[in-house]
Amino acid sequence: MAVPFYRPRPSGGSRPFQRNFNRFQKREDLHNINGRIRHPQVRVVGEGFEPVVVAIEVALRMAQDAGLDLVEISATATPPVCKIIEYKKFLYEHKKKEKEKRANTTKVVVKEIRFTPHTDEHDFTFKKNHAQRFLEEGSKVRAYVFFKGRTIMFKDQGRSLLMRFAQELEEVGKIEQMPIQDGKKMIILLGPGKKK
Repeated sequence: MAVPFYRPRPSGGSRPFQRNFNRFQKREDLHNINGRIRHPQVRVVGEGFEPVVVAIEVALRMAQDAGLDLVEISATATPPVCKIIEYKKFLYEHKKKEKEKRANTTKVVVKEIRFTPHTDEHDFTFKKNHAQRFLEEGSKVRAYVFFKGRTIMFKDQGRSLLMRFAQELEEVGKIEQMPIQDGKKMIILLGPGKKK
């Protein structure tokens, strides 16, 4: 058994597994606070403060007198908006708003139902009932007819099957995409909601 060749690492070179520590910034680096605000004039807002446009020195003095921090909220506004608030409280509120925003975004679920051009009546009804349940739950349904081998000759039969499928589900779903041919599949997309 051969011993693996060992080559010592050259001194002064970069480490092969060096981590990127810039990724873990301090919280203070995320927002401009107190002395890092570099605008000559700012609009000051906060609890117990009238919104007013003042020089940065006056705004810093106001925050210092209140025992709080001056946090830049909107740097793109004219003049930039700064809030007098405790910085940790500001971070907590900011994190809470981001969490609420993520919770309010709904994830679209697409369920697939497969047919063949020669799907019999029992299978059609069974799959239609599943699709109806999916649409009532708020999911989208992608139904497709798969053409295998020579069944590609029955495109019209596949299209009529998908249109019949959509018609029978028009009480709980609406057509979002008409039947289109995609390779060996003919696809229709139904979304939840009644047809208008």
